[in-house]
Amino acid sequence: MPKRRRRFTAEVKERDVGAEPVCRAVVNRWVIWTLLESRKSVRNMDMAMLKKGDKAPGFSLMDQAGNTVQVGDFSGRKVVVYFYPKADTPGCTKQSCAVRDASADLDKLSVAAVGISPDAPGAQKKFDAKYGLGFPLLADQDHSVAEAFGVWGEKSMYGKKYMGIIRSAFLIDEEGTIQEAWYKISPANTVPYVLAELG
Repeated sequence: MPKRRRRFTAEVKERDVGAEPVCRAVVNRWVIWTLLESRKSVRNMDMAMLKKGDKAPGFSLMDQAGNTVQVGDFSGRKVVVYFYPKADTPGCTKQSCAVRDASADLDKLSVAAVGISPDAPGAQKKFDAKYGLGFPLLADQDHSVAEAFGVWGEKSMYGKKYMGIIRSAFLIDEEGTIQEAWYKISPANTVPYVLAELG
């Protein structure tokens, strides 16, 4: 009987010792996950929303034709910059086609339009060709420009949280200053809000 007890004790100790690295690995993974999530939250909080009168962040991104477009290219004229989550999806198509349809009105007011999303230039080119949009669609693949404008944040779909573009639009004046900012704007309201601001 004592021998069985000693064998059982030895087996338990062996299992405990063998499990320790596994437990440590689980704990380490949990710690890493917690740190990453905390970093995301802090990063999200640090992306303050732009407001009227703020200097517009600079950007230099490739468009659907492979050209580099910079915010300075629009110096001396107003420009509408809108951010959309993904090319050729229903909401983004509705928003972009509305901007296309308003191009004549915007041209009369000497206002340019630029769309920005995390899509690659190739996807932007297909999107432009499919709907004949006719204005620059910029590829912000590392979402650094979206972060600078405060439109990269936590979203939720079907109970799952993820980071992505918060649909937004900005009117930048001739001096590169934010004339107006619309965060969480709907596709249908983008053009009406811009035209109302332009008077």
